[in-house]
Amino acid sequence: MTDTVRLVSLAVATPEHVITQSQAAEASARLFANRFEDFRHLARVFDSAGIEKRHAARPLAWFEEPHGWQDRMEAYAEAAGGLFVETATSALRRAGLKPSDVDCIVTVSSTGFTTPSLDAQLARRVGFRADIERVPVFGLGCAAGVSGFAIASRLARSRPGAVVLFVSVELCTLAFRLDELTRPNIIATAIFGDGAAACVLRAGGDGLAQVESTGEHLFPDTLDIMGWKIDDGGFGIVLAQSLPPFAEKELGPAVAGILARNGLKTEDIGRFICHPGGMKVLAAMESALSLVPGTLDHERAVLAEYGNMSSPTVLFVLERVIRAGLPERAAMIAMGPGFSASCVTLRRPV
Repeated sequence: MTDTVRLVSLAVATPEHVITQSQAAEASARLFANRFEDFRHLARVFDSAGIEKRHAARPLAWFEEPHGWQDRMEAYAEAAGGLFVETATSALRRAGLKPSDVDCIVTVSSTGFTTPSLDAQLARRVGFRADIERVPVFGLGCAAGVSGFAIASRLARSRPGAVVLFVSVELCTLAFRLDELTRPNIIATAIFGDGAAACVLRAGGDGLAQVESTGEHLFPDTLDIMGWKIDDGGFGIVLAQSLPPFAEKELGPAVAGILARNGLKTEDIGRFICHPGGMKVLAAMESALSLVPGTLDHERAVLAEYGNMSSPTVLFVLERVIRAGLPERAAMIAMGPGFSASCVTLRRPV
């Protein structure tokens, strides 16, 4: 069908600085062990997180100094801007398009902000038209890779033939806090990294995948599971210990409900493409979706190589699944602040 939205291209990128897990563990011990009584107990997460390295917007030494809002947002504007340009131009080149061909751009990020938004600041540098429609989205967190993709696909469907560019940029490491002597901060130090991804979507034509359906589920009374607390020092991570068991109990029915609203059942899905929030979360997702343990292999590989980059991480997984061969039907799933779950089903292109 000509009005079927297609994923035309996909590109991913990471900052130049690399921090190995052993380097992160050593630096954290140096910075926290003598100030935080529970650190030695919590430090085991560096070994159990399943992460070998991650990329960062700044070199390791930067994180060993105190930083406030100005430092963090200046670093965000510079690094996020570079990743935005790199992924957007790469995705457009792979689609055989020019920046001036883009009619609408959806940008998601929850780890920093600029005003005007990144898309406006970089419009001339990239080469967007003056009449481009811009949709910057903040606050969806880890779920934004799927939720933002869904927003972009619905915009593409509403305007057949229009080129919609979706960009996801997250610099999680910039939220690292020397002053936060808390369990969530130590865990965040062990699992989060930086990255970006961009997709071109358009109704009609050829593509890597067909977008079949979208849906979300907002769980009531769950605001304390994940998010930011914001103070003079910057963002501070909110991350409840209850997340893995919550996901194991609640994700299955939520996804089943989203699929049912689109005339589908869980058994119709040939491959779930999941946001790898962490090793325990992946195990919980496999249980919730009745998958054989270890099924989410691309998710574990991305987590090991890049850490949890928040919203773009699921798109790194999608890239690998497409490269390996998309099944007849797949479902992208991510959970994030709200607490919420987002789902997009994809079909193999015909």
